[in-house]
Amino acid sequence: MEHSMGLYEAPFNSMKARHKTVEVRLNDPKRRKIDIGDTIRFTKLPEDGETLTVEVTALRTYPTFKDMYRDIPAKDMDADNRTIEAMVESTYEIYTQQQEIEWGTLAIEIRLLK
Repeated sequence: MEHSMGLYEAPFNSMKARHKTVEVRLNDPKRRKIDIGDTIRFTKLPEDGETLTVEVTALRTYPTFKDMYRDIPAKDMDADNRTIEAMVESTYEIYTQQQEIEWGTLAIEIRLLK
């Protein structure tokens, strides 16, 4: 099954360069439909038509983003130079703590397809 998601320019380019191998999302109803082996087509935001397609290689759920960032190496998210606290803070600019409490979080491990 193929899924579609938007991705801001910096993480999009990082994924395209094969530096980012884990995408972070809420484990909301849309993301719960993703299975290992599915593909995701990411569209660069703000939308300029550029897309890339990845294969889902693993899915890992966590109660909080902080738990996720403690468990997954920062390099897998292309965030080597950032503290866990900074990563959580920037995630809360996209998702609210209420959403995190309601849905939990999902680490989507990916492999870029040609």
